[in-house]
Amino acid sequence: MFLVGLTGGIAAGKSTVASHWSDLGAIEIDADQLARDVVAPGTAGAKAVRATFGDAVFAEQDVLDRKALAAEIFGNAQKRAELEAIIHPLVRAASQAAITAAPANSIVVYNVPLLVEAGVDLPFDFVVTVEAPIEKQIERMVAHRGMTVEEANARIASQASAAARANAADAILSSNQSLDLLIKDSGKLWFKIEQLAAAKQKAGN
Repeated sequence: MFLVGLTGGIAAGKSTVASHWSDLGAIEIDADQLARDVVAPGTAGAKAVRATFGDAVFAEQDVLDRKALAAEIFGNAQKRAELEAIIHPLVRAASQAAITAAPANSIVVYNVPLLVEAGVDLPFDFVVTVEAPIEKQIERMVAHRGMTVEEANARIASQASAAARANAADAILSSNQSLDLLIKDSGKLWFKIEQLAAAKQKAGN
């Protein structure tokens, strides 16, 4: 198995790249989806969140109100740390299980926005970060995620810097360009990843 870590700033284009690579044969594991799964109704994660943050962050049928929870933690470092102490270990265990279940000859792409912030220490063979100027990130969050400029800035401020992500990465993809060009660049990088994966498999044989 060849394990790729895919990270980047919020609204930088990670999902676009992950989807393209999935079309090309990658097995994608989405950390955001895992983070939702581990706090689904009835899970230990949901119970821990309720115990820490109360009923106000839950909607009907015990569904976590992610917007209400976000309002609680962003701008409050202590509450954010409390939430991360619940979520990160659960996501880490779920991601490790998913990676272990992947076929031996596969290329697995772990799409993990908080790779740097959460100190993800999986045995990555290659790490890629997708980056865009902060102005573009804010524009996309306001236009496509219904956030205010202030909310968008708070989300960006809560993440690692572009420099920190670049320092952890083997390659950088820029989404400060047209979608066609981003897809073209990600396709070229995928070809390189396939070559690296093939070389690893050959060396293992």
